[in-house]
Amino acid sequence: MIKRCIIAIMLVFGVFEIDSKVSKVVASPCNQGFINPLTKVYWPCIFPVQIAGITVGKKTPLDQDNPSSPVCFCPSSFGIPAPGIRINFWSPNRWIDTVENPGCMMPLSVDILPEDGRLHGSTRNTHQQATTFAQMHYYIAPVWAILGLFTDVPCLEPGGFDVALISEVLPTYQNEVLGAIINPEAVLFGNPAALLACVADAAVTHTGGTIDTLFWCMGGWGLTYPLGGRSSSGDIVEANAAIAAKQIFTMGRLGLLRNHSRDGCSQKLAPIWTKSLYKLQEMVPVRQSGCVNIGRTGLVWTTLKHPPQHDNYSWQMFEKVFCCVTF
Repeated sequence: MIKRCIIAIMLVFGVFEIDSKVSKVVASPCNQGFINPLTKVYWPCIFPVQIAGITVGKKTPLDQDNPSSPVCFCPSSFGIPAPGIRINFWSPNRWIDTVENPGCMMPLSVDILPEDGRLHGSTRNTHQQATTFAQMHYYIAPVWAILGLFTDVPCLEPGGFDVALISEVLPTYQNEVLGAIINPEAVLFGNPAALLACVADAAVTHTGGTIDTLFWCMGGWGLTYPLGGRSSSGDIVEANAAIAAKQIFTMGRLGLLRNHSRDGCSQKLAPIWTKSLYKLQEMVPVRQSGCVNIGRTGLVWTTLKHPPQHDNYSWQMFEKVFCCVTF
């Protein structure tokens, strides 16, 4: 039923043509088995974990500005701040597909579109510059809740698996001119001065950090804008990571992304992303033994991550959680 509903939506938007004889989901290269979070997620990426000022695991540049106080205070219904213990950690709560085959739902191991559709991704060289385009699927995947672990921690996201967004129904994703509808400020950053500022971000991302104020930059991955499915990186794995990272920003612009406040008491909308709150790990086609900050050059991590004829990728997104567990 879900598959047929999604296909019906696609037909309404007119994003692909389908023959009347097609009555079921067709087989595709994306049929590689369900994604098992126990084996595909690289669990050391949840570290460092900071509990009441005690840090477990090695800090990275993304963790240098973590609140260091062991105690915290949150508003209460009694009108006085309620004391609590501060906990900071990285939570695996979103999956992002970047796929050459449109409709390829990697976690579900199904293809909801026929292979003769018009939305295929590609990688080509244009005027000596590589260009990669991929479709995207964004999943709500609170792994802890799915596995039934740590359910008593109040700041973990409840609920189960869901499909939050698929790019095949978004005209603004396919066309960069239409994409300016949700990010009109993109015209401000298509100039040499804005590009020059990204050099500093690229240098910092190489060491494992990022510069949050340069939100239009993705370090060695290029510009954040336009918010579509295209990347100019010459490394196909890095290009797909860049496309996945752009979708984090896109979800914020659509009002579908929230960040934990640093006091650990609430969440807030994130129309402009804070890059230091996210890191990515490749799950498919090759499980990456590690995770990367937004913009880290592929020269140091993409080796042997692209098997021949495997251009459908699935990424685990880790998000920084600031939590105040009140008494």
